[in-house]
Amino acid sequence: MFWAYLKRQWKLIFMLTAFACVCSAVFWLYRLPVESVFYAAALCMALGGILFAVSYIRFRQRHKELEWLLRKAKEKVLPLPQPRGLLEEDYQALLKEICADRAAIARENDIRFQEMTDYYTLWAHQIKTPIAAMHLIFQETPQPELEGELLKIEQYVEMVLGYLRLGSGSTDYVFREVALDPLLRQAVRKYARLFILKKISMDFQETNRSVVTDEKWLAFVIEQLLSNALKYTPEGGQIRIYSDGETVVIADNGIGIQEEDLPRVFEKGFTGFNGRENRKSTGIGLYLCREVMERLNHGIFISSRPGQGTLVRLDLSRKQGFVE
Repeated sequence: MFWAYLKRQWKLIFMLTAFACVCSAVFWLYRLPVESVFYAAALCMALGGILFAVSYIRFRQRHKELEWLLRKAKEKVLPLPQPRGLLEEDYQALLKEICADRAAIARENDIRFQEMTDYYTLWAHQIKTPIAAMHLIFQETPQPELEGELLKIEQYVEMVLGYLRLGSGSTDYVFREVALDPLLRQAVRKYARLFILKKISMDFQETNRSVVTDEKWLAFVIEQLLSNALKYTPEGGQIRIYSDGETVVIADNGIGIQEEDLPRVFEKGFTGFNGRENRKSTGIGLYLCREVMERLNHGIFISSRPGQGTLVRLDLSRKQGFVE
């Protein structure tokens, strides 16, 4: 901090040095005694030292005030210190105008986001009514292919609701000990129709585990991962669910993920080569999975080889996820 202060005062230091040189030259030209030169220089240095000390103390105080203000920067009203001079009054007036404008923009954005959230939440709940009606119709008149498409629509609606809930900032998490196998079987049963339609076999191995988590949100993640596996596994393929140490694995032998896409699969809106090639991906599913797992204090890991399949590990005891 002291060197920063000296850099700030370099003009003053240069001017004082120049004055000292001028005075020394004048004393030398007039052949004054050396003692008088040293005496004058000592007085000037003492006075300058006092002034520099006072100035440096004020500099430190102002620096601490600004650091404190920086920590308060996200507040709607900045608690500005008393201005010291006209220029500081001008700067504070400018800051107040900026803060007021920022607060107005934030309020406007909050209103728009709330209106959008209310609209899409209402839409998602309303569309569930015709979906339920179509399920009843298919019970009387089975149409396997249409049932599979309806299941996809239902899954996309759930994705919209999950996206809105995560973006709203509100939490409805209920953490308790949950048996993992019934949760996995429930997700498999939900997509049973798609397994049959695509003739994909399921190898489900009991995990015999319980985990402290939010049942609804963990089920959301498992369903998203199963949906992805079904989407990118060709007809006649296989999906496996099993326990491997501390992790639960959902693996398929589908088309896999390109090596250059792996580091970005959790990014919001990223579709990768497969998504662009087949136009099946929204770029939201894995992003939501990662967000949910982080909020549940769990981990999600993905490894894949093109043409060999994809393996997703759910670490229900760890927080951070990464791509292998």
